[in-house]
Amino acid sequence: MPTSAQFLGFLLAALLITVAPGPDNLMVLSMGASRGPRQGMAFGLGCASGCLSHTTLAVLGVSALIAATPWAFGLLRVCGGLYLLWLGWRALHSRGALHMRLAAPAGNEALSRLFVRGVLANAVNPKVVLFFLSFLPQFVDASRGHVALQMAVLGAVFTLQAAVLFALIGAFSGSIGARLRRDARLALWLDRIAGGVFVALGLRLIAAR
Repeated sequence: MPTSAQFLGFLLAALLITVAPGPDNLMVLSMGASRGPRQGMAFGLGCASGCLSHTTLAVLGVSALIAATPWAFGLLRVCGGLYLLWLGWRALHSRGALHMRLAAPAGNEALSRLFVRGVLANAVNPKVVLFFLSFLPQFVDASRGHVALQMAVLGAVFTLQAAVLFALIGAFSGSIGARLRRDARLALWLDRIAGGVFVALGLRLIAAR
């Protein structure tokens, strides 16, 4: 298990990285503002949960294979970008459905779908794969043994703190959307803005080298 110094150093670094502006934060903010607090929290928790897949890859060493194989990394990058573009296309062609979604209470099924979207949006991002590959080992003490276990624990810690922070971001941004429930015009523009964010992130991911 990581020592206290390892744990505290890692937790501080993880918190700073998570709160720094980035694609995940923008997506959670957009989702929460356009859909509502519960929806933003569900999407944020999904994004955080997606970190578990990257932890598993890092522990098993698959991330190293992806990083060393250009075509595999390129394929994962394109797939992640296309998924974000699909989310953006749906939002841009909502025809004002945002106002109806904000006005009507969301059921468990809708929240579960948003959670899954968050998981996929994070899990298919190759930049996060490479981030975990380079970030987790920095806080592993090989002399203590059980390197894989240390990385698994650190990955779980990262996921938990990200879940808390993303849920707070989703809840805060969602309160903005709640204030606009009665304004169909502004709600429509929020949907368009959210779609634009997804499209921009998808194109950036596909064009990245």
